Amino acid sequence: MTYVIAQPCVDVKDKACIEECPVDCIYEGKRSLYIQPDECVDCGACEPVCPVEAIYYEDDVPEQWSAFTAANVVFFDTIGSPGGAAKMGQIDADAAVVSALPPQGEGH
Repeated sequence: MTYVIAQPCVDVKDKACIEECPVDCIYEGKRSLYIQPDECVDCGACEPVCPVEAIYYEDDVPEQWSAFTAANVVFFDTIGSPGGAAKMGQIDADAAVVSALPPQGEGH
């Protein structure tokens, strides 16, 4: 099991969760953040600091955002489990469900 970052994060990427994560498993895509499921230790530290309430335990993702559970896994199909997001920096890619969304948030 792991945590999942859903649609409220798209085009927001506050990154408070990254600062809180003790194992550096939250990676930055082009438009959203993603939790590497094999690196996540299920501590839950990221969930309460998310200002847009985009982080959910895998079994608790709201139905309207259920596609983001698979998206968080698929995002890592090409990069695998690098063992730390900090050394990767922003990855110039997103899961298809994120890429397909129109611009989100204020000013868009």
